[in-house]
Amino acid sequence: MEHIVGVAAMKVSNQPDDTIVTYSLGSCIGLAIYDPQAGVGGMLHYMLPNSAIDTVKAESNPFMFADTGIPELFRQVSALGAEKSRIKVFVAGGAEIMDQEGIFNLGRQNYSALMQILTKNDVAIWKQAVGGYSNRTVKMEIASGNIYLKTSGLGEVRL
Repeated sequence: MEHIVGVAAMKVSNQPDDTIVTYSLGSCIGLAIYDPQAGVGGMLHYMLPNSAIDTVKAESNPFMFADTGIPELFRQVSALGAEKSRIKVFVAGGAEIMDQEGIFNLGRQNYSALMQILTKNDVAIWKQAVGGYSNRTVKMEIASGNIYLKTSGLGEVRL
């Protein structure tokens, strides 16, 4: 079954027939994590780096922000049997779609927030496709952990 992760949303699964996909990552970050031994994966599509800008929204939807969404993604895959030491991390997005002059650098801010959280928690990135000026789509198969990346204007590739 295909599970679509919308903007400011997250999905986790341990069902081999499941596929998780998120579309149109621009300045947002798509974070896909997978534990191959447990057969557990999850994906987060967050919009903003820091929940301090709107704590009320962060309470009602923690997946909107890096600092609240990323820990929740790791908590939920752990609840399904994933272990941090085995997790493979894939990151996409962080582009400057609407800010090509780099005035706000929202894509870079989102990526920087992710890196701070992963570094603090001693988690390494397996592969990534970040920055630039193109939208991306990410798909993950739970049975295999295969990640597929489609960049705007290009075909889909398996990583």
